[in-house]
Amino acid sequence: MANQSYLNYFILEGFITTGNYNLAMFIAFFVIYLLTLIGNILIILVVFYHVNLHTPMYFFITNLSFLEIWYVSTTTPKLLAMLVTKNKRISYHLCFVQLYMFHTLGITECNLLAIMAIDRYVAICKPLRYNTIMNIRVCICLASVCWILGFLIAIIPTSLTSQVPFCGRYFVNHYFCDLAPLLSLSCGDITLTVTINRCVGGFTTMFNLSIVIAMYINIITAIVKMKTSKGRMKAFSTCSSHLTVVTLFYGAACIVYATPKEVHSGEFDKIFAIVYAMITPFLNPIIYSLRNQEVLSGLRRGIQTIAIQFNG
Repeated sequence: MANQSYLNYFILEGFITTGNYNLAMFIAFFVIYLLTLIGNILIILVVFYHVNLHTPMYFFITNLSFLEIWYVSTTTPKLLAMLVTKNKRISYHLCFVQLYMFHTLGITECNLLAIMAIDRYVAICKPLRYNTIMNIRVCICLASVCWILGFLIAIIPTSLTSQVPFCGRYFVNHYFCDLAPLLSLSCGDITLTVTINRCVGGFTTMFNLSIVIAMYINIITAIVKMKTSKGRMKAFSTCSSHLTVVTLFYGAACIVYATPKEVHSGEFDKIFAIVYAMITPFLNPIIYSLRNQEVLSGLRRGIQTIAIQFNG
């Protein structure tokens, strides 16, 4: 209640630019946002309408594409509105909704990437039992756990951050509401809040990353033991897309959240936030489609079907 009496809104400082750059940034971010939506929707539609893609791997890819649509839509529309209208105000409640959804989807993506690593491990290391182990019931349960944990775990940092005293400080040095910029506005002792947030975020990230690393150690070991180069190349190609996405997502996130704040500035954080909040969702459908002949053939058949119906 004290917070509410002091503060009804925040001001998102965004990027330090002049008016000339605002238009260029708006066009660039709008194009990326639009292509991200189109690319991820296409992946979902292609997998849904092609029976040969109804496999565990593509089930998790569609979950990831659905998540990326949410993820990029959590921050990008507000950024685009700021660049056009120059209105950087965001209400107190909407700010924490954005904070909650951003971390919910980020945690869920960490979970999904770990489950996808397990799926690739079973496919390569236990191919004869793959369909038995990764049946549809197991896949739905694993995906459900990823989403439920994401929504539950994100409650902890969001609720703790909403309780810190801001005392009228409302300039957020970011283009969206994130933990560190909001906590930097506090006028009280936030040691416990910061510690708990770091423990929650660190455990969630490192637990999932350790699963990914453990799975790929086993995958690489299995690939090395394969007798034919053709078999090794085929096995590597089935997990190269996932490994690329993992590297992009964890690389940018670790630079922002795991490195000491004294090492880099707020502008540095904003740039790398663009990478994992906007560029990674944009690249995911490209990575999974361009490196996968089944998805490409599905896209071609879908476009041909639409063209035939349109001409008819």
